[in-house]
Order: sequence, then structure tokens, then C-alpha cells
Amino acid sequence: MSRDSDLIKLYSGQILALAAEIPQTERLSAPDATVKKRSPLCGSTVTVDITVEDGRISDYGQDVKACALGQAAASVVGANVIGRNRAEIDAARAALKAMLKEDGPTPSAPFDGLEVLRPARDYKNRHASIMLTLDALSEAFEQVEQQSCA
Repeated sequence: MSRDSDLIKLYSGQILALAAEIPQTERLSAPDATVKKRSPLCGSTVTVDITVEDGRISDYGQDVKACALGQAAASVVGANVIGRNRAEIDAARAALKAMLKEDGPTPSAPFDGLEVLRPARDYKNRHASIMLTLDALSEAFEQVEQQSCA
């Protein structure tokens, strides 16, 4: 089977459906933190806005300009991010990275929908785009924590 054929299979109907239905696409007017991340390899960008109450995300907005794989990841995360704390976001991020790089286990619920991206593990040049949303969220939580310590 050719590499082109494998790549076409990577963009499954499920990934394309997720990419077409990204939730939480309204940016927040007064976020506690905003982070924009860019994949230098492909140019995909994701900007996330969060508000945090009692250590948990209470509101979320995102602007996603990414390939279908990055969009699918943003879709799964956006659908499940409200109510999550930093430990949950960091655990999902670590699990997604391990899933892509080491064929590790699927991230735990509620981020288990990221399993759809497992076929991308063979395409290292796509990993950064897939990781953008969780990378940005982790950094946004860090900003919130730094502000509360200041």
C-alpha cells in the first residue's frame, strides 16, 4: 500500500466530521488567560481563551486555524474542557503525546475521543498540530496560576 493511500485513510470520515463541528469557537471577551500556539512545521494555529473558577475551567473559547487533524483534536477537547482542572488537562496532554509517539494508551475520559487520532502516530509531521490545543490549555493554566501568585 502506498504512503499516499495511507495518508488518505488517515483522514477518516470521523476525523473530518469532528473537524467540521468544532465547538466553543466564540472567543471570550474577558478571559483569565489567552494563549496562541503555532506549529512551525505546517503553520497550524490554535488560540484558546479560558476563565477559571475554583481551579476549574468555567468558560472556554477557541480559534482554530489548523489541518483536519488539529481541528479534530480541538473539537474533542472543546467538547469536554468545561469543568476540567489543570491536572486533568496535563494528564490528557501527556497521554495524547504518548499515544502519538509511543503508541501508548488512549487518553482517559472525557478525552478518550482523541483515540480517533491514533492513526496519525505514523505521521510525525502531524503531531505538533494535533497537540496544539492541549499545549495551549496547559500554558493558559500556567498563566492563571502565575497571576494568582502575583
